[in-house]
Amino acid sequence: MIRMSSTMTKMIVVLSMVLVILMGQINAGPSEAECREERSVGKRACWGVLLGSNPSGACCERVRVTHTECFCPSLTPKLAAVLGVNRLIRLIRGCGRTVPPHFKCGSVTTPASGIHV
Repeated sequence: MIRMSSTMTKMIVVLSMVLVILMGQINAGPSEAECREERSVGKRACWGVLLGSNPSGACCERVRVTHTECFCPSLTPKLAAVLGVNRLIRLIRGCGRTVPPHFKCGSVTTPASGIHV
């Protein structure tokens, strides 16, 4: 059996701890600053949707890459009423993003089966 020196053992422990910390950072969600940036870019790209337009290519790209944990806290009852939940779900799906049934996002829970037109 190979015996490790106490220095070698300490180095392995320290490296293991660093690895655990780094893995936690990799798996962590976006920071608040990243979320602010995502919301800002999303508002600019999708402003026309608030005015009744269909989403642009840039808006759809934002829809596909934006973290739900950044967007959902901003979905207030007032914003949901302005956008219309069913319309919003159609637009999100039209941009190629899945909207699961019973998904809780801000003040909205998506319908159980399909969209009511």
